[in-house]
Amino acid sequence: MGANKPIRALLVLGLCLGGTAFAQSTGQTVRHRKVVEQDSSFSPELTEAESEIEKHAYASAEPLLQKVVAADPGNFQAWFDLGFVYNGLGNSSESIAAYRKSVAAKPDVFESNLNLGLMLAKTGQPDAEQFLRAATTLKPTANVDEGRARAWLSLARVLEASKPDQAIEAYKQAAALQPRDPEPHFSAGALLEKDNRFADAEGEYKQALALDPGSTDALTGLANIYMRAQRFVDAEEILGKLTTMHPNDVSARLQLGRVLVAVGKNDDAIAQLQAAQKLDPGSALVQNELADLYVQSKKFDQAEALYRSMLAVRPDSAQLHHYLGVALLRQRKYADAQQELLTAVKLKPDFGEAYGDLAVAADENKNYTLAIKAADARAKFLPEIPVSYFLRASAYDHLRDYKMAAQNYRRFLELANGQYPDQEWQARHRLIAIEPKK
Repeated sequence: MGANKPIRALLVLGLCLGGTAFAQSTGQTVRHRKVVEQDSSFSPELTEAESEIEKHAYASAEPLLQKVVAADPGNFQAWFDLGFVYNGLGNSSESIAAYRKSVAAKPDVFESNLNLGLMLAKTGQPDAEQFLRAATTLKPTANVDEGRARAWLSLARVLEASKPDQAIEAYKQAAALQPRDPEPHFSAGALLEKDNRFADAEGEYKQALALDPGSTDALTGLANIYMRAQRFVDAEEILGKLTTMHPNDVSARLQLGRVLVAVGKNDDAIAQLQAAQKLDPGSALVQNELADLYVQSKKFDQAEALYRSMLAVRPDSAQLHHYLGVALLRQRKYADAQQELLTAVKLKPDFGEAYGDLAVAADENKNYTLAIKAADARAKFLPEIPVSYFLRASAYDHLRDYKMAAQNYRRFLELANGQYPDQEWQARHRLIAIEPKK
């Protein structure tokens, strides 16, 4: 694999694995000039057309071949060459029609069946399978094992979506014919992974790696199955190899960061995400994950700085204002937190979670009226929780509205169930103090 080739999409980023596109090696039609040996039976036009095809002069070859098939409609070689020429000229429908006539004239030619099957697959036609299967039973004119392996690979590509088990078997046939080629093992592994057959997929990926230790696709496949199986230590090892091989690959660093978090190595994860951010400073995904990791790691000042830089680009993001407000709240910067959270709910009036944090910030700022309003607003969009009742009760208590304070203290105690021992003790004692004043 070239150093600049992007790593196959990792599953946790939400991109599913699939077979290699038909535009790659198995999807290109074959050109074997000696489908049959040239001899005296070849017309001068056919011989000349063959020469033009070798020079890629398809426009010059086409009229010569048309003259041959007009005189000899059963000339499978001329129809085969026409199919190749039309494909070279970008005319898929006429290419398919010519290949069909070549196969009809002589059904037992490997190259005609293979090329027809490839063209049908390229254009999404259902009978591609029929001709590719036929090709697997026929003998190529040259490089027999390589040709048959290509036919099996091409058939597997066609079968992947509708008949995955048969596609896996086709890949195995290709691997048996070309034992040094990692591609059939990788592709079979991708199908097995998609079917959640992780042990079998792991075996195929490892066989691909044994043949090509630098296979980015096989390493990525292994990383995916290890992450899906929560084998995070194994995933860490594989992703470490990928980032060493591809130090500029943002996706690999992002995934490695996630795995490092899963194994409790937050500082190492931060280092990976910081490296990813340097590689792609504008990536909202990397920024969001790095900022979230800062919060998880209680590095609230770094989270604050990152959220502020993100807001410089997206000042109308209610979510970012909320995140910044929470980071400020954790640093006890209550006034600044309150302002950010007010901005968040102004931008998104149904933002229940932000109202809850606003209530906390306002309470810490001794803005008890705002705290109550925010808690009430939260209740319109999210289910009530015991802490909301306690916050309201405390705010009403400070405002000397003892009737409302008592109601909320009692409701808090009904729901708390021993989960908040300190606040429950405080609520009971405040009720003793304030209820006589009703």
